[in-house]
Amino acid sequence: MLGFHNFTIALVYILCILSSLLCVIYGAINWNRGGERPNEPKKVIEWQQEESKIEEGL
Repeated sequence: MLGFHNFTIALVYILCILSSLLCVIYGAINWNRGGERPNEPKKVIEWQQEESKIEEGL
């Protein structure tokens, strides 16, 4: 098979190619899928102000 003397070597090559194709297909399907939303700057600023008030009270 494919000029290899051992079937397991040919199997490894075939599985490497198939896994690469699977990764490309998975990436193409999930390319524009939404992820986590970034923290809004307003919420971050409010959190920092609240944190500084708590630290002043200590």
